[in-house]
Amino acid sequence: MKDRDLYGGLIRLHILHHASHEPIFGVGIMGELARHGYKLSAGTLYPILHSLERHGYLVAEDDVRGGRRRRNYVATEAGKEMLRLGKDRVRELYRELFEDEE
Repeated sequence: MKDRDLYGGLIRLHILHHASHEPIFGVGIMGELARHGYKLSAGTLYPILHSLERHGYLVAEDDVRGGRRRRNYVATEAGKEMLRLGKDRVRELYRELFEDEE
């Protein structure tokens, strides 16, 4: 099993978390994810962003500055709700995984 298979849901939750606080863009969120130990290529990240957008969890807006186009993503209400549900499940999983250690 590849790491991204195991961590794919966590990566999506990270993306929704950040996009619910402020607009995110590809290279910026790649750096943020790398800080958390997720090293994604653009070829892996952009399909995830597009999938979240296609499912209605993110909306993209083009930002043109200095002749360069950057696509910013923000979480929709559906994305924020999915994040809330995901947080509940992560909290439950955390308790189950670590209840014996505490």
